[in-house]
Amino acid sequence: MSRLNEKQDSSKLNRNYKEFDKLLKLLLIIGIIIISGFIIYAFLTPKPGYWYLGILNSDKKAENYPTEAAVDVNITFYISVGNYLNRDFSFRIEILKGDNETVLGPSPSLNATSFVNSSTITLLHGAEWISSAFNISFSQRGNNQSIIAELWEIPSVGVRRFYDVVYIRLNITF
Repeated sequence: MSRLNEKQDSSKLNRNYKEFDKLLKLLLIIGIIIISGFIIYAFLTPKPGYWYLGILNSDKKAENYPTEAAVDVNITFYISVGNYLNRDFSFRIEILKGDNETVLGPSPSLNATSFVNSSTITLLHGAEWISSAFNISFSQRGNNQSIIAELWEIPSVGVRRFYDVVYIRLNITF
């Protein structure tokens, strides 16, 4: 009797292995299909666009910004913009001056004085732009004086839209 039981158990075990083998193959095929779908999606989905806005020093480099200046002495700087939005980008730069009362953040500056606005500039995808030199001086001394550059999109139809802000903080002395 025990041999018969052993044969039955062995037969059940072989059947279980075959069923498990079929199930494992099916799960592997499903997994390969799902992963292939993710890979195809990643290759075919366009990467999101981006832009950049930066302040350059008087040597047109993004380094060694002034931290102090004297009253009525010009501070020279440039603004750079890059368009990688996968479309044309029309924008305007607004340069502002701020002080301790100025609120700076991810939205347009509050309590700042507009100094100059650029004309509307259109950049093709992949293009970069550097402004002419800006010269700003402060007539009063104080800590935390700011030079602010705001990037505004100017669409062909619709309302202008705030995009980004960069700034430099300065201590103005005599």
